[in-house]
Amino acid sequence: MIIAFDVGNTETTIGIFAGDIMRASFRITTSSPRTVDEAGVLLSALLDSAGIRVKSIDGAAICSVVPQFTATLAEACRRVTGSNPFSIDAAADLPITLDVDEPLTVGADRIANTLAAHSLLKRDAIVVDIGTATTYDCITAAGSFFGGIIQPGVTSSAETLFRKTSKLPATAIVAPAKAIGTRTEECIQAGVVFGSAESIDGLVRRIKAEWPGGGEPIVVATGGLCEVFARHCKEFDQVDPFFTLKGVRLGFEILSAASQ
Repeated sequence: MIIAFDVGNTETTIGIFAGDIMRASFRITTSSPRTVDEAGVLLSALLDSAGIRVKSIDGAAICSVVPQFTATLAEACRRVTGSNPFSIDAAADLPITLDVDEPLTVGADRIANTLAAHSLLKRDAIVVDIGTATTYDCITAAGSFFGGIIQPGVTSSAETLFRKTSKLPATAIVAPAKAIGTRTEECIQAGVVFGSAESIDGLVRRIKAEWPGGGEPIVVATGGLCEVFARHCKEFDQVDPFFTLKGVRLGFEILSAASQ
């Protein structure tokens, strides 16, 4: 079994894979000040909670957009598993192409999404990753990432609203029963959820209109909030909260085979 890490700015998603089967998954807060000892203890405790013995872990791979936490997590993995984790990033030798102006600046999560789309979908794809930021990754069937969009995240936008408006209360990101609210909380939820859903659908339509060759890409939603928007976005063809982790797992297999 292997451990796959998707380290985001707000949360870190962890998957335990036996081959292509996910045996367990966890979602923890990404905490940069966390020490190696703390990260190691937490990792061991998570494995134990899922009934997975540390000795059964053969290796790990990390996809991270938080550099200050990456080194801590990598060292914790070394201590817990006894092996160096692979890093899924722009420098990794993977069977994908970064066909953009600055390939080394492409986020690790977008690289994992490209690898997952290329290997699992085998067709043109738009991966909408709804997390701290909402990213739109444009990927060809041949495994070429050729650009996309980075949009302020749903939660980030909502938090800005709450901070800048003293009389509006912070509310959970859930959809109200209807668009026209009769209470302040409902009005906010309608604006945040329905407004974001319309924005996501609109940007996907714009991307499709510019798609090279006039093809019809499949649209996959992933990220921590993808299931919240699954019922409200009309452009999604698939919803997979662990799509990025699957790309990390594939990256481990490729890099592990190449290192032997």
